[in-house]
Amino acid sequence: MASSGKMSLDQAILRVIAGHDVPDQATLLVLLGQEGFSLTQGTLSRRLGKLSIQKRDGKYRRVIPQDHPLPPYTLVESPPNLLILQTGPGLGMALAIRVDRSSAPGVAGTLAGEDTLFISVGKGATLEEVRAQVERILGPPQ
Repeated sequence: MASSGKMSLDQAILRVIAGHDVPDQATLLVLLGQEGFSLTQGTLSRRLGKLSIQKRDGKYRRVIPQDHPLPPYTLVESPPNLLILQTGPGLGMALAIRVDRSSAPGVAGTLAGEDTLFISVGKGATLEEVRAQVERILGPPQ
């Protein structure tokens, strides 16, 4: 397995599925090949399992079960109305979904990237109130 620079195969897989609608493993193998990775379908299949990546709605996505412990994250306040959450590669969207589905008071909305989540504080709420809500939903930052 050849690698591209210092990026690990796992990081490359997570980045590719976050940036493309990947319908099958053959397509993923081609995209990873373009990144400088050469691997077999069997190896790819095992890596997908290890990373909790499954095919959902016709494309590969990282799936975190409801009973799975949430990943560690850090949370920074950016006054006047923004919280910035940093987590592991490929987990930004999963945490955004948890926050969005909670309908937490004071959360105006979220914007998720691969490992970063921006949480907008709604009118009439404070950063401290929304931070407390996020920590109630996701547990304390680590």
